[in-house]
Amino acid sequence: MTPTARLRREIEHAAAALAEAGVGSPRSDAEELAAYAAGTSWGRLSVLGEIDDDFCGRYADLVATRAQRIPLQHIVGSAALGPVTVAVGPGVFIPRPETEGLLEWASAQPLPPRPLLVDLCTGTGAMALALSKFWPDARVIAVDDSDEALDYAYRNVAGSPVELVRADVADNTQLPELDGQVDLLVANPPYIPDGAMLEPEVAQHDPPHALFGGPDGMVVIKAIAELAGRWLKPGGRCAVEHDDTTSALTVEAFTMAGRFIDVTANRDLAGRPRFVTATRSGRG
Repeated sequence: MTPTARLRREIEHAAAALAEAGVGSPRSDAEELAAYAAGTSWGRLSVLGEIDDDFCGRYADLVATRAQRIPLQHIVGSAALGPVTVAVGPGVFIPRPETEGLLEWASAQPLPPRPLLVDLCTGTGAMALALSKFWPDARVIAVDDSDEALDYAYRNVAGSPVELVRADVADNTQLPELDGQVDLLVANPPYIPDGAMLEPEVAQHDPPHALFGGPDGMVVIKAIAELAGRWLKPGGRCAVEHDDTTSALTVEAFTMAGRFIDVTANRDLAGRPRFVTATRSGRG
């Protein structure tokens, strides 16, 4: 058996084991774990060359851990969002591909020189850090109220221009110095309705505080709509992620806030309703 064939066989066995365990993306996860075990990137697996028994032992342990529905990101210790990769682990929400569509929208917005950007419910700081890559001259403020999440965020944004602030976005009296100053506001808040059924990777490993948004999932989103109405400049833009069952409720929240135009429901890259965008009107 050639080395390449042996690696292929190991990955096939791993993918089958993960599929049997109920993992949603068994082949992709098997390949990512193989790259991690080899100390290389997924894109270089095809040129990895020789693998030995030590590799196979490490790989089997990683696959067994993933089969227990431990998140892939916790196993490898990182997660990607757009142009950045951040440290993750127990106690902080894991950035996921569903948020890529919101980031893509945000990165395409026309902003003035040296804009002020705000990322609410920042978690790992991934969104704020990604925005700082798109606008190197921006002032970027990232907000969260979880000390555990902020521990990860401080590590992830170290050396970047991102400013971290501990504040509760559900308290819409926060940070009055930002009133009428913000050019772009984004948020991936707790939005899952209480009692919703979730995959084990989410239910058992993401902090509930970062997941659940009240009986209808809208408690924090409604507070953010009020806060955005206060903080954004006239013409400033915002985007808020929501549960795929609450698109209409999120549109209603921004419409009822009375300070927005162009309130628009948007779909994620998989075609599911995922985030709402709005523009601050010119009136008070």
